[in-house]
Amino acid sequence: MPTDRRTVLADAAIGVLADAGIRGLTHRAVDRAAGLPAGTTSAYYRTRQALLTALVRRLVSLDQAELQALGDRAPVPRHAEELVAGIAAFVERRLTGEGRRRSLARYACAIESVHHPELREILVPRRNAGRQAVCDFLAAQGVADAEDRTVTLLTCVDGLVFDRLVGGGSVSEQEIRGLVAAALRAPSPAGATRNGPGRP
Repeated sequence: MPTDRRTVLADAAIGVLADAGIRGLTHRAVDRAAGLPAGTTSAYYRTRQALLTALVRRLVSLDQAELQALGDRAPVPRHAEELVAGIAAFVERRLTGEGRRRSLARYACAIESVHHPELREILVPRRNAGRQAVCDFLAAQGVADAEDRTVTLLTCVDGLVFDRLVGGGSVSEQEIRGLVAAALRAPSPAGATRNGPGRP
């Protein structure tokens, strides 16, 4: 367990938010979850907003560390199926165990950030080795707008995780394979649409 008291409280707050939702996030609930005397959380984070901000910063730190480690351990995928397998393993971690609790807390914070711009600034996606590996793979496959395609692909993956957290179930490799195929697909010729040339 981290020895820094602020980190202990932020980690406990993540668990409370995941288990009890945003309304359940109180100083007393965090005290109980951390196993610390009543009043400890309010001594470090006087307001609920200060507690929520610390929680969001801790979530981002944990996510960045995880994604950096994933990218550092695994080389850039050599082909699409390697990328599919890597994303599938990542999604599984986000939907089970401690990863699931962090995912629940993350989405609750994202919704809360609609009313608190300072939280939205903290939650903005950042560069890391995992994200860079996806971008490098797409670029190696000849995708001209690899950076934009990476953002779209990972946003779609994030959407699948959210959908399964809410509705239950898992994300299939076939679904991920479809997203990767779309990221690799050449753009349509200028002026063409799915409805055919000349259609609005």
